[in-house]
Amino acid sequence: MAATQVVRSEWTKIRSVASTVWTLSLAVVVTIALGMLISALSKNEFETMSARDRLSFDPTFISFAGMSLGQLAMIVFGVLVVSNEYSTGMIRASLAAVPRRGTFLLSKLAVATALALVVSMATSFATFFLGQAMLGEHKASLGDDGVLRAVIGGGLYMTLIALFSMGVAAMLRSPMLSLGILMPFFFLISNILGNVDATKKVGQFLPDQAGSRIMQVVTPLDDDTPYGPWGGLGIMALWVIAAVVGGYVLLKRRDAQ
Repeated sequence: MAATQVVRSEWTKIRSVASTVWTLSLAVVVTIALGMLISALSKNEFETMSARDRLSFDPTFISFAGMSLGQLAMIVFGVLVVSNEYSTGMIRASLAAVPRRGTFLLSKLAVATALALVVSMATSFATFFLGQAMLGEHKASLGDDGVLRAVIGGGLYMTLIALFSMGVAAMLRSPMLSLGILMPFFFLISNILGNVDATKKVGQFLPDQAGSRIMQVVTPLDDDTPYGPWGGLGIMALWVIAAVVGGYVLLKRRDAQ
């Protein structure tokens, strides 16, 4: 089967599965709604902030507060895109139709990543503008230094989260096992390692901790992170590449089960 036919086939699979459509929709709604709520609350609390807190006030990053839950939906999307065929047994038919496993996996990842990128970029820009509307006189402008980078970076961050999840799902094959590892990793282990002094230097190199740096415009006081916004996104990209390569290697070596 030609590569273009494989890509078309993968697109048909993704849009015909209701769960993947719903998870992307949920990512959009949750990210925007929570971002607007946190922005509105931050506006009300600004007058009571200390002078030190005001120096670290980052209206752009505040509007992205909903990313913490939005990425959960992107993780589910990434896992389902890859592991659905294993859980339903369709993987045998898919690999019979596309014997070249590299073409099969890369086509699936390319289609899903392109879709995630479009949704993530639209979500990031909507989240920024609506969040700034909630912040009122404390808002940032898209033309301010570093803001456009942060907004574009927010879309890239969510896309990389989805792609990383696809790579992990390709390695583990099981949706339950994949989610059982990814959810605690991002929402428990990463937060613990990133906030405990003894492990903070390790935690800041985890994919979400490093990648989220791209969305910051105002550097927090006493910040000693050894990389900048693009450096952090680069670290996250290395994690993603490792996961995708791992998924590819294991797919090549294992039976279709």
